[in-house]
Amino acid sequence: MAKKPITQTQDQELLQVQTLSPQQLLAVQLLEMTTVEIEERVRGEVMDNPALESREKDELPAEDNDVPTDDGSSQDDYDDYSGNDEIPVAYGGYGGGGNDYPVGDTPSFGDTLTEQLSELPLTSAQKVIGEYIIGSLDEDGLLRKPIVEIEDELLIYNNLAVSADEILEVLKMIQTFEPAGIGARSLQECLLLQLERNGRSRDLSLQKRIVADYYDDFAGKRWDQLAEKLEISGEECRDAISDIVRLNPRPGASLTESIGFSRQQITPDFLLDVQDETVLVSLNNAHVPELRVSEEYVQMLNEQSESQNNEQRAAALFLRQKIESAKGFVSAVQQREQTMLSTMKAIVKMQKPFFVSGGDEAMLKPMILEDVAKMTGYDVSTISRVGNSKYVQTPWSIYPLKYFFSDGVVKEDGTEQSVYELHRVIRELVDAEDKQSPLTDQALQEQLAAHGYNVARRTVAKYREQLDIPVARLRKE
Repeated sequence: MAKKPITQTQDQELLQVQTLSPQQLLAVQLLEMTTVEIEERVRGEVMDNPALESREKDELPAEDNDVPTDDGSSQDDYDDYSGNDEIPVAYGGYGGGGNDYPVGDTPSFGDTLTEQLSELPLTSAQKVIGEYIIGSLDEDGLLRKPIVEIEDELLIYNNLAVSADEILEVLKMIQTFEPAGIGARSLQECLLLQLERNGRSRDLSLQKRIVADYYDDFAGKRWDQLAEKLEISGEECRDAISDIVRLNPRPGASLTESIGFSRQQITPDFLLDVQDETVLVSLNNAHVPELRVSEEYVQMLNEQSESQNNEQRAAALFLRQKIESAKGFVSAVQQREQTMLSTMKAIVKMQKPFFVSGGDEAMLKPMILEDVAKMTGYDVSTISRVGNSKYVQTPWSIYPLKYFFSDGVVKEDGTEQSVYELHRVIRELVDAEDKQSPLTDQALQEQLAAHGYNVARRTVAKYREQLDIPVARLRKE
């Protein structure tokens, strides 16, 4: 039988493929980042692109990020206790801190500081103040909580009425602890505390002047202006700055490393507070620098663009690329903040009973990604990116955003309950069972039906396993 010849054919097929533009891709990448990651990315971008500038948030006018309430009204954002210090880009460092929460029970650097505190001749009141201050330090070892806040909290939580001067007195003692810089209320004070103990510096008085009197120029890397104001040469200025940047902007971090600190940290991405029936929420972005495009670079571009010189045209092209890159990055960061806040507001609105109740799981409503997507107008994929690896700090606990998403269970009366409520009922049934004759999954199903929950036995088994409850024969005593 003759073999059929092998033939090749070529067909044309029209396919519609959606590709992301570089700007869209950047926005997606930033949206997936946590608070710590976005801080590092922003600082890295500022270092890499001279057309991008950053400025301290406390230099800016306050802006309202309102959270809508159920009646359509709005409330001002809730702001955290932490200050708005950031490590100058001169360090290329990480300016995190405040609101870092440990997972696990590994002792923190607070133990080392408390040990140093115990070596001082303190009154009982001073000991309480000192321990409270140490407990208020962030992971950088800085005290970002205002003294007046500590004064109020000592009265509320410790029933200790002390003055701001008494608190400052103890704080000054803590600022003598090792490592130098611990207990500073700002990065500027942190550097000054270290300079006070730095006897090896070539020109200590000059460095102190730079940090104390010209900190903004130092933080902004305005070296020429700094030299001019100090009436010194550029070389002298650079030598002094080279010593300053060798100081440790995060003394707390170095202390934790020296004692083998190795615990995972959770930095919440959102801050939430409840005042009566009002839920207030904001982004935890106090340490993310405010960005803007350099006006100096824009002016340079305008000047270079008017020239007919080929060399200057090439320079103009370089400037334009850097400026466009800076504009795109600023826009992407702003878009990220808007998307995250809009998503969290929608979650708060849908789960308001849970937050008002102070975290009662029974008040959680069934909610899926599509529900939030419909409310915000974003794609489901966008909501998923916001919810992934993000956390919200409430007055009573910290929750991953995924916690608020769950399928619902319809009861016989037609009401829909979250699976968390079903978990609670199963737990109560198991806790109350006769340990000589534990409830099987079939028996649990029947008990749940008596409570109005019609769920399959396989579903009961799945929820039991999620609760880490063994099968009936292993629970028998």
